[in-house]
Amino acid sequence: MYQTRMNTWHVYLLRCKDNSLYCGVTTDPVRRLAEHNAGTGAKYTRARLPVAMEAVERFPDKRSAYRAEYAVKQKRAADKVSFLKQLAMEENRS
Repeated sequence: MYQTRMNTWHVYLLRCKDNSLYCGVTTDPVRRLAEHNAGTGAKYTRARLPVAMEAVERFPDKRSAYRAEYAVKQKRAADKVSFLKQLAMEENRS
């Protein structure tokens, strides 16, 4: 589903059961999705199970991934998915 490499960072958006979005950073999106659905992920998602991967984008390093996560969290829910994709394209072009 999602291939990962060592030192590759991802920003992901989860769609929760209540239709809200959760944004996070990980090096392994498949593992992190499983953790969320097992109830061992973030406190926010534990009360909103099950969750599904809405979007995931790769970033070249940890710093850029956390910057992107912060920027995504500042956007309205309706804009988050497209904004994340745009950020990833810009960052990976550099």
